[in-house]
Amino acid sequence: MKLPSLTALRAFEAAARTGSFSAAARELNVTHAAISQQVRALEEHLGWALAVREGRGVALTEEGKTLATALHDGFATIAEAIQSLTEDDLSRPLSVSITPNFARQWLMPRLGAFWASHPDIPLSLHPDARVVDLRAERIDLAIRFGQGAWPGVEAEMLAPACYTIVAAPSLVGEGESLTLEQMAKMPWIIETDWPEQLTWLRAIGINPDQITRHDVPTEDLAFSAARQGYGLHVELSALLDEDMASGRLREIYTPEQPGCPGYWLVTRPGPLKPALRTFIRWLKSVA
Repeated sequence: MKLPSLTALRAFEAAARTGSFSAAARELNVTHAAISQQVRALEEHLGWALAVREGRGVALTEEGKTLATALHDGFATIAEAIQSLTEDDLSRPLSVSITPNFARQWLMPRLGAFWASHPDIPLSLHPDARVVDLRAERIDLAIRFGQGAWPGVEAEMLAPACYTIVAAPSLVGEGESLTLEQMAKMPWIIETDWPEQLTWLRAIGINPDQITRHDVPTEDLAFSAARQGYGLHVELSALLDEDMASGRLREIYTPEQPGCPGYWLVTRPGPLKPALRTFIRWLKSVA
């Protein structure tokens, strides 16, 4: 059997509960005529008389009483479920998917300031290199690297992340500038799982196949090796703030890079809950 429209059922339930079309109209913010029309349409759909006018109010038939009771219980169950889900969603920590190195190099040094200002907003961080399904995994926010063109999500640039060449002062000194020819003769730290790094080096005029290179498997190890002065290293500028400020690494070469990629704030389409809006505002303010 085809179910009647939800609007008609809602109108009849309100009229039955309040005892009049006028009261139902005020509750649902529609006209008296709209309630009357919806109830009449419901009766025609079912083939039963549900309500009989009595002065300014309405009296329910037996069929109307049965349906009104079922609708009242049904709408109450729906309301309770929605309230429970809403309260659960508002009380659980914000779930943030983030690339591991961005979490370590960029977010963690700054996160104490957020918690100092917003101790009532707990976070659940999920360091993961995968591009996760935000809806399926109940992720509130993802911070991802790229150009921001991902289908089915909203993406807003947090910070550009152009490539730059860095090195420890123990390798290159405190202030000397280096030409591409000089850099090509020096040792390099190359992350083996980052082919874009090699493509970029070729684009600026350094052949990765003709340099002295130490290949390391992860970004963590590449950072560590660069800090020890084992070689020059290509890194994303957005991840270098702490190392540059502390003097562990020096910027050696950063060419103009129009349209370079960046780190993006990625959310599901639709309204954002208040705690998430607060966290996003803070992220943008410190970026």
